Amino acid sequence: MSENIWNYPSTAGYTPGADLTGYKVEASDGSIGKVDKHSHDVGDQYIVVDTGVWIFGKEVLLPAGTVTAVDAEARTVHVARTKEEIKAAPEFDKNKHLGDADYQSELGTHYSHGAGSGIVAPTPPGTPATPPGTDPAHKSGPTA
Repeated sequence: MSENIWNYPSTAGYTPGADLTGYKVEASDGSIGKVDKHSHDVGDQYIVVDTGVWIFGKEVLLPAGTVTAVDAEARTVHVARTKEEIKAAPEFDKNKHLGDADYQSELGTHYSHGAGSGIVAPTPPGTPATPPGTDPAHKSGPTA
């Protein structure tokens, strides 16, 4: 079953309404920073991570569907993406991109293809359904 990338997975251990601000964020290959902001609005859930010096003090937005575990005791959020996948994401500017449907669609597409997660970016309103045989989860070609 596929889950919407803009919702926390049911297996992540996220408690609705929990304040994740200040939690440490761990990518699959190491620490990336701390949660600066987050949204728990169903269908529009995400975390904004202050990366500190990791990528020159920038912030990145991660859809909640990338979260694999929330450890309230350790105040840590684990995400199923590598540092490189996060660094390669479309640039985030909180003054321009929060609430921007086009940016969220672009970001959702970037992250929904990562790590064979089975999560999908929702189809933006007014977009035709994906034609049969073009499911991005079933890419053809050489594998690494």
